[in-house]
Amino acid sequence: MSKLKHYETMFILKPTLTEEETVAQIENFKAIIEKNGGEIASTDDMGARELAYEIEKCKRGYYFVVYFKGNPAGIAEIERNYRINENTLRFIFIKYESKKEVAAWTKMSEEAAKKAN
Repeated sequence: MSKLKHYETMFILKPTLTEEETVAQIENFKAIIEKNGGEIASTDDMGARELAYEIEKCKRGYYFVVYFKGNPAGIAEIERNYRINENTLRFIFIKYESKKEVAAWTKMSEEAAKKAN
């Protein structure tokens, strides 16, 4: 059993979704992360905001961040789900490896958890 790595993923959803659809998409991605061996530590719902540049005719997007531990094999499947989802404008994965990076991940994850409560 390989040790789980620390990851952060952010995805941007289309601003045209209703609140219910947005929540459903977020829950769907969280479920996909867990189904692929990810253990979610915390999430940061950043809400709708201006995009740095227009993407698919959208000037705004709904930003959501998930801090999780997972294995590299699971990342490919999560990424595939982002790609095939027409409501996802953009996504990114950041992997934290060194002790210093993991400490930063832990701090950000804890701050996100505090913000959510």
